[in-house]
Amino acid sequence: MQSWWMQMTDTATVLERRDTPVPVSGAKQLLVRLRAASLNRGEFLLGHGLHGKPGSWKAIGGEGAGEVVSVGAEVSGFAPGDRVMGRCAGAFSEYALMEAGEAMAIPPTLNWEQASSIPLTFLVAFDMLVLQGRLQAGEWLLINGASSGVGVASLQLGKVLGAQVIGTSGSQTKLDALRDLGLDVGLCTRQPDFAPAVMAATRGQGADLVVNTVGGTVFTESVRTLAFEGRLATVGYVDGVVHADIDLEALHAKRLTLFGVSNKLRTKEQRSAAVPRFVAEILPHFAAGRITPQIDQVFDFARLPEAKARMEDGGHVGKIVLRIQGDPR
Repeated sequence: MQSWWMQMTDTATVLERRDTPVPVSGAKQLLVRLRAASLNRGEFLLGHGLHGKPGSWKAIGGEGAGEVVSVGAEVSGFAPGDRVMGRCAGAFSEYALMEAGEAMAIPPTLNWEQASSIPLTFLVAFDMLVLQGRLQAGEWLLINGASSGVGVASLQLGKVLGAQVIGTSGSQTKLDALRDLGLDVGLCTRQPDFAPAVMAATRGQGADLVVNTVGGTVFTESVRTLAFEGRLATVGYVDGVVHADIDLEALHAKRLTLFGVSNKLRTKEQRSAAVPRFVAEILPHFAAGRITPQIDQVFDFARLPEAKARMEDGGHVGKIVLRIQGDPR
C-alpha cells in the first residue's frame, strides 16, 4: 500500500511517500480502507512533541474515514463494508488500523471528505466545550484563531449548544466567511489587544469560556477577558510560545478554571471514553444538517506536500483534506 511518512528535526520536516505492507488488525482493532484523511496543524509543528524523537521517521495522519476491511477477534458492532470514521495513526495511507473504541459509523448524509474532518477536530472541541468547558446555552464563547480547524469546529459546536461566539483572526476576510457559520462578533487582530473589545461585546461580563488555539502570546490577554467563574482551554501553541504570565489575583478572585486539551499522554481507554457520548449527543447534529463540516480544500493523495504548504501558509478556513481515493461517497 502507499503511505506518507515524515521525518521531523529540530528545524525542518521532510515528507516521503513509501510502499509499505498492509497492516493486520489486532483483537480490538479495525482494518480500514481509507478514502479520505484530514490534516491537523499540530502534527506538522516543530516542538509539539507529537512526532517522536527528532530525526525519526513516522507514518503520519491522525484522522480519517473509509470502509471496514476486517475486524479483530474481540470487536463487536462493526463488520466489513461498514463506513466508519475515527482517529487513527498513519491516516495518510491507503489502509490504516483504527481502534474499535474510537471508530464511529458515518451518518449517511456525509461524504468521505466531510467525515474525515470530524473525528479528531470535533472530539477535541467536544472535550473543550462540553466535557471540561461546561458551556451552557446563552454563555459567551471566545475563540482565538477562529479560522483554524479546531477553531471552526468550536464555533459550529458552540452555536448548536446555544452559545454566543466571539472569534479573533488576523484576516477580516476569514471573519466575514465565519459569519455564515454563526460567528456573532469578529475581532480582526493577531495581537494581545482584544480584551477591551470582548468586554464591550459582553457588556462588561467577559467570556464564560475561552478557546486558545494560538498559544502563549495571547494567554495573558485571554485571562483578562474571562468572566466570573470563567474557563480557559489551551489546545495549541502555533505561535511557538509555551510560557506566559498568570494573573493570580484574577485566578483567585474570579474563581477561574484553566485547563489543557491534548491526547498526547492519554491511554487508548482514555481517548475512547468520550466517544459514546459524542456519538449520542453530537453526531445527530451532523445527521440532521445542523453542523456541516467546513472544508477549505481537498487535495489528491499524491499532493500531500501541497496540502501541507496550504496549511502552513495559514490561508485556510476550516479543514484541509487529503482524498485517498476519488469516490462520490
